[in-house]
Amino acid sequence: MSAPDGAQPDVFALTAQLVDIASESFAEQAIVDHIEAELSLLEHLEVTRVGDNLVARTNFGRSQRVVLAGHTDTVPINGNFPGRVEGDTLHGVGSADMKGGLAVMLASARRHTSPRFDLTYVFYAREEVAAVHNGLIELFDACPELLEGDVALLGEPTDAMIEAGCQGSLRMVLTLRGARAHTARAWMGRNAIHRAAPVLAMLGAYEARQPVISGCHFHEALLAVAIDGGVSGNVVPDVVSITIAHRFAPDRTAAQAEAHVRELVVPFMDDGDELVVVDVANAAAPAVEHPLIAELIERNQLAVTAKLGWTDVARFTERGIPAVNFGPGDPTIAHTAGEHVHRDSVERTWTALDDLVTSAD
Repeated sequence: MSAPDGAQPDVFALTAQLVDIASESFAEQAIVDHIEAELSLLEHLEVTRVGDNLVARTNFGRSQRVVLAGHTDTVPINGNFPGRVEGDTLHGVGSADMKGGLAVMLASARRHTSPRFDLTYVFYAREEVAAVHNGLIELFDACPELLEGDVALLGEPTDAMIEAGCQGSLRMVLTLRGARAHTARAWMGRNAIHRAAPVLAMLGAYEARQPVISGCHFHEALLAVAIDGGVSGNVVPDVVSITIAHRFAPDRTAAQAEAHVRELVVPFMDDGDELVVVDVANAAAPAVEHPLIAELIERNQLAVTAKLGWTDVARFTERGIPAVNFGPGDPTIAHTAGEHVHRDSVERTWTALDDLVTSAD
């Protein structure tokens, strides 16, 4: 599956092998079986399987432990399976998100038999679907001790850069009420949809914060993402709901982000109106000042940028494990029919990780 000990592995070829194992969310058993068979042959690893999640750990008693984590699932196939290689480019579902990252993890597991710090490899299921199905949550609930570490690197596609931390995500639904009437006598009612207009105007004029945290430039967002209302063509609508999405930087907690939205929206509300949270995910601090992450950046002159979306780095961060996103592949083409990854991106990621794991303290 990878090169013998002592030789540099061909991580690009390994990525291609993994792309050719279909692993759409909820259908990941084959790839997990494949990875488990490989890791179980490595005497320096303790391997634990929980459902379709797999954790492999070294136990050398080192003073520090680094967690390498990645999800095994992909979005549904879209005319891009199996993979194909054209020159130094691998095309196929999951090539960028994130089988290149999995290949780097597997290469490390095979090659790093005496690392400078202990290593934990976490291959988890169902990241590309609703959080309730997320395998990382399953692992944290079932066996959190297996995920303990000083720092975590998630192999999400960053094109071998560091995407630090992540912004939090908050969705709230605002319900505005009115009074029904016949449209021929509209003045006898109160149009709830019309009440949405000033709220939408406020959201449209909102100036998002752009805080710089640990040298990383974050950019918040507040916007309407859905609106629903109306009874029929001859009835004044008596209710309208607006779904409001807020992406918030890691210098705010989820509670502070919610309070901010309420402060903006409440002036438009009357008795009987409601503003409720329907989904929330915490932000994660950049963690670039952690000594191991700082070393990874400095030794390899890695570019660093803020992660504006949300990733599972937040799940590690909220449990006291600093984490960053670091993996091969262009995140902007993930989930597209034309998803691909370049050899250079995979090899640069591998070279940086290999250097960190094998360099002297």
